[in-house]
Amino acid sequence: MTVARSIALFVVAAVLEIGGAWLIWQGVREHRGWGWTACGAVSLALYGFIATLQPSSDFGRVLAAYGGVFVAGSLLWAWVADGYRPDRFDLIGAAICLVGMGVIMYAPRK
Repeated sequence: MTVARSIALFVVAAVLEIGGAWLIWQGVREHRGWGWTACGAVSLALYGFIATLQPSSDFGRVLAAYGGVFVAGSLLWAWVADGYRPDRFDLIGAAICLVGMGVIMYAPRK
């Protein structure tokens, strides 16, 4: 159950971080206003909190593993929210990142 909880936390963290960055981008670059920017800042703060709920107490390991989730999640977000179409190299790269994430977080250790 610990791995399932960890994966769920990574997904929530990705939505909060990528969504927060996207909201700030929309607020500033797309001139949608400070409300969007403020919501993005709150979302990014919540991301930082969610990361602390990971079962592992190794900050570096959690953050490094999250990098793989961030890469794959960013491509997915861009596809859904902005109509970006990842090509096969994007997908291969994201898969490599997710495999690396799995090794970093879930490899058996003493």
